[in-house]
Amino acid sequence: MARPSPWMLNQDTYPYSVAVPPRYADLDPMGHINNVAIASMFETGRVNFHQQLQTHPREQGVRWLVAAVAINYLEEMHMPDDITIASGLRRIGNRSWTISSAAFQNGECCATCETVMVVQGGGEDRGMVTDELRTRMRPFFVAAPEGDES
Repeated sequence: MARPSPWMLNQDTYPYSVAVPPRYADLDPMGHINNVAIASMFETGRVNFHQQLQTHPREQGVRWLVAAVAINYLEEMHMPDDITIASGLRRIGNRSWTISSAAFQNGECCATCETVMVVQGGGEDRGMVTDELRTRMRPFFVAAPEGDES
């Protein structure tokens, strides 16, 4: 995987962030936070990010599913300092959206993550990103340069 674009390495690019404390169980034998734990931290960030949208229609049988995840590990992370997972929307389609995230420790970007989410289920808008969801998502776009698809 190519090195991420410079904008992805800047925490101010992302409209939402959450601090995730590392656990002792997250360490590998070398004393670094292991890659599986980092993936879990991105998951925590994604779940918290989605809660900000306040519009998941579970009661209508709609599910938001992860279709793809790509993580780029850039630097080692260590205990005890918190990991800040910063997130924002990159793209919204008719049936899916892409979340760009980055993990920061002590102000340094240590990993990036791109997650594609898809909609499944529901009534007449089955599998579609509704207008209500699209409206709630608008304030959460990342501040990426125009035309940057990296």
